[in-house]
Amino acid sequence: MTIQLQINGKPVAINAAPDTPLLWVLREEVGLTGTKFGCGIAACGACSVHIDGMVTRSCSVLVGDVAGKSITTIEGLGTPDAPHPLQAAWIEHQVPQCGYCQSGQLMAAAALLKKSPSPSDADIDAAMTNICRCGTYPRIREAIHAVAQGAKA
Repeated sequence: MTIQLQINGKPVAINAAPDTPLLWVLREEVGLTGTKFGCGIAACGACSVHIDGMVTRSCSVLVGDVAGKSITTIEGLGTPDAPHPLQAAWIEHQVPQCGYCQSGQLMAAAALLKKSPSPSDADIDAAMTNICRCGTYPRIREAIHAVAQGAKA
């Protein structure tokens, strides 16, 4: 079955069963491997993407349910030549250790800042439910605050 999607601003036609998890379509059919498989039960957040602007765990979304919707992956957040402010802050604050969860963390942080441009620590804690086994939460918080403060300037 052909399913029409909008991925990172581009129309994409996918030949997949409608009950295929979006995560696997992104990775295996489209070749966007920045979105990671972590737990498969929407608990860890490594697979987070934006669907119509809302942060969503792609392992628990069926591709048939997102036909015609706008999907943004980590590859669509920024580029090496024009990184998203969060990606630059992640580097500046040395957020990642192993880095495995970071694409999902960045997608969650971008959704947070879109909703709340000046988040408090409590706002960050409530929004950043992704699991980081390395425990870089203080640096994640610092990077989010740095981008929020830069947006005010």
